[in-house]
Amino acid sequence: MDIRKIKKLIELIEESDIAEIEIHEGEESVRLSRYSASQHVISNSPAQAQQPQPIALAPASPQVPEEPPGHVLRSPMVGTFYRSPTPGAKSFVEIGSSVKVGDTLCIIEAMKILNQIEADKDGVISKILVDNAQPVEYNQPLFVIE
Repeated sequence: MDIRKIKKLIELIEESDIAEIEIHEGEESVRLSRYSASQHVISNSPAQAQQPQPIALAPASPQVPEEPPGHVLRSPMVGTFYRSPTPGAKSFVEIGSSVKVGDTLCIIEAMKILNQIEADKDGVISKILVDNAQPVEYNQPLFVIE
């Protein structure tokens, strides 16, 4: 086989998405591959196409916990949840505390900035869903207000 043809085939492979090509001319043949012999190459031969291929199953999705009854106040950011303004100080609210819109319920620290989280509904705190000094995710439930 002419070396110019082989060089042209190499250029074609480099310019395309072809991973491997094999050409036969009479008794001569050449096989070009992007992969080394140690790498796994997938072939689309008819014999392999008929063999069943294993299918990777996605893990079962976790059960989504039921939403507690009442109004759920969610975290507006990622950070660390604090129930009081300083360590050892009295908590902003306890279970059973009456709150009005705008009352501070907790602080979420994000990047050394303390963000006061305020009640967005009048009512009574029926549940506190996060422990003090725990990390919280965006949109994570923090309080239930009834």
